[in-house]
Amino acid sequence: MITLKEEGSRREPIKKSSYTVIGYDLGHSFSQISYFRSKDEEPETICAVAGTQMYNVPTVLAKRPGVGQWFYGREAVRYAQNEGILVDDLIRKAERGEEVIVEKEAYDPVALLALFVKRSLGLLNMSVALKEVDAFMFTLEELSPRTVEVLNKVAAYLQLKCRVITYQSHLESFYFYTIHQPVELWRKEVLILEYNEGLSSLRFQCSTHTTPEVVFIHEEGYPEFEAPKFDEDEGVREGQAKALDLKFKRLCERVLSDGDVQTVYLLGDGYKEEWADESLKLLCRNRRVFQGNNLYSKGACYAIMDKLSPSEVSKEHVFLGEEKVKSNIGMRVLRQGEESYYAIIDAGTNWFENSKDFEVILDEGNEVRFVLTSLMGGHVNERAIVLDGLPERPRGTTRLSIHVELSKVNVLEVEIEDLGFGQIIKSSGRAWSHTIEL
Repeated sequence: MITLKEEGSRREPIKKSSYTVIGYDLGHSFSQISYFRSKDEEPETICAVAGTQMYNVPTVLAKRPGVGQWFYGREAVRYAQNEGILVDDLIRKAERGEEVIVEKEAYDPVALLALFVKRSLGLLNMSVALKEVDAFMFTLEELSPRTVEVLNKVAAYLQLKCRVITYQSHLESFYFYTIHQPVELWRKEVLILEYNEGLSSLRFQCSTHTTPEVVFIHEEGYPEFEAPKFDEDEGVREGQAKALDLKFKRLCERVLSDGDVQTVYLLGDGYKEEWADESLKLLCRNRRVFQGNNLYSKGACYAIMDKLSPSEVSKEHVFLGEEKVKSNIGMRVLRQGEESYYAIIDAGTNWFENSKDFEVILDEGNEVRFVLTSLMGGHVNERAIVLDGLPERPRGTTRLSIHVELSKVNVLEVEIEDLGFGQIIKSSGRAWSHTIEL
């Protein structure tokens, strides 16, 4: 058995009576910014153009030739149509890590992405002071280890003073947005049909057979749908709209036949020409249908609120997406002489946010055992790490330092160091590294 020496600290909920959080949807083509203050009823989204409901900020920069002046967003697009030098695809350039050459000068792509984010945050000035922001959540279409690395660098460039900066995928933002809506909208299935350059769907499904209830989101793409392109001639345009409406209606019939969809969200610029007359009649039959394009940034606000001060609904549900840990990881330990379970990593958390340092006293033997409990079915497994070469000592006189972190969603890295036992028994200097596949 192992005796717990000292516990790592866990993130504490916000204790302030008022707080402000930011949800930043960082997209390949467009970005959006929402914010939530504790006095508000729901998140608000910043308008890219004052006095409108135009939320999209083009994720681009433009450089003025011959000088070090940069423009961002809509201003960059306008300037590049005249004399400016446009730099687009900022996220992918940053992920590739290749220098961006502009006027024969090399620029760090991560620094350019950070410049865009910093400039766009200026849109908040009329509503929120950045120095008052307590937490910041980036949400992106998808997250990879490389994307997380890039975002960590962007966050460092920004030098934000808020105490928490974190990241999540659109799928998780959809999850948090949904569970913060009236429960009658999501007790059955919820469907997103997002239409921009192409068409894709996200289907929210909640299993009530587990505690907490597990939510899955299934993603599907439809390569036969490209971005809508309509002719300028009114007659030709009308025919194109009807053909697209019929094609989309047939797809909706097929998608809706597989499950019990209660609520539908139509997201993206693909619907702005209002061509989906017959499709909407089908979708609205015994369902609630909403149209917009700021769901993800609002979902990011709800998520960061729940991470800092968990709501009851978030305690009762857990989302298992691709970047989520699927198993609880812990140890059986002695605390004040009584056996108990020590939680190290919780299922349902992002793999890239998990690391922990703690110390234990090995009462006997040369093994350290981890307990893995799958959230999918509750199966419990134990994984033992044998500390080869650990000196034999009297019972309870071996103190170990343990560091654990996830290098991938299903790979746990463990580092163990022999600390000896104070002045009584010196450390052997031995250390062990081990990888556990979850």
